[in-house]
Amino acid sequence: MENILKKLREIINSDSILLNEPMSEHTTFKTGGNADIFIKIGSADELKKIICLLKSENYPYFVLGKGSNLLVSDKGIRGVVLYMGGLKGIVAEGESVTSYSGNSLASVAGECLKNSLTGFEFASGIPGTVGGAMYMNAGAYGSEMNDIIESVVVLDKDNNIVKRNKDELKLGYRSSVIQENGDILISAKYRLKKGDKEKIRQKMSELNLRRKEKQPLEFASAGSTFKRPKGYFAGKLIEDSGLKGFEHCGAAVSDKHCGFIVNLGSARTEDILYVIDYVRDKVYNKFGVKLQTEVKFIGEK
Repeated sequence: MENILKKLREIINSDSILLNEPMSEHTTFKTGGNADIFIKIGSADELKKIICLLKSENYPYFVLGKGSNLLVSDKGIRGVVLYMGGLKGIVAEGESVTSYSGNSLASVAGECLKNSLTGFEFASGIPGTVGGAMYMNAGAYGSEMNDIIESVVVLDKDNNIVKRNKDELKLGYRSSVIQENGDILISAKYRLKKGDKEKIRQKMSELNLRRKEKQPLEFASAGSTFKRPKGYFAGKLIEDSGLKGFEHCGAAVSDKHCGFIVNLGSARTEDILYVIDYVRDKVYNKFGVKLQTEVKFIGEK
């Protein structure tokens, strides 16, 4: 590790590099062990230099946004975590908004409101970044990124900064080509429409109120734990399996919304994984439906 650290410090500011960083501070589940090396990315050029070095050294790395859809191993992450939260900036022009990947969706929604642009309201309460949202084709309340994205700029697997139009992204239900081809999102451009500022504000407020009323936001979680099975709702399947409020070592099926598995405060990642597996088994045994997780597991097993 000392060799790679020395080379990293030759190309970026040492203040951007943290060692043995607890991932529990960088995930919305508030669990996970330490990352060997944690780097705060400050620019696309910096990202390109770092990736070039890590690939040349065959050194493992993971790209992190807000950690809102992740479960990190209790043993932590070996290698480098590239934190994209410092890559920020939003520009509104006409009926479009361009945002760097590190911006929160809430901040983009605020810029849309400021410029009376409608179409982004559904995402205003999603607890993630632009990068994570494009990776997952995030959505809520009947809308998703696929509905508003025009193009993205990425660092591709060959370390080139390239533009990709919407049709190249292959956006599906909680899926995109970015999950498969090694792209790292740098920025996204959204195509929106001019609207009435007060109506936009009101819609955001209504959606966020619905979220607060129906979701267990008082506890740490990764939002909806499971993908929606075709023809079903995951939360209803879980509730109808008698699992509402089921708890194991501080990890629980929310009694407010059964589609959420939450950390009541003392859970470890292994406890959350236990509940996930328990729920999947019970639902499959009762209904014959295999629940697939939205949440991604990373780190040392």
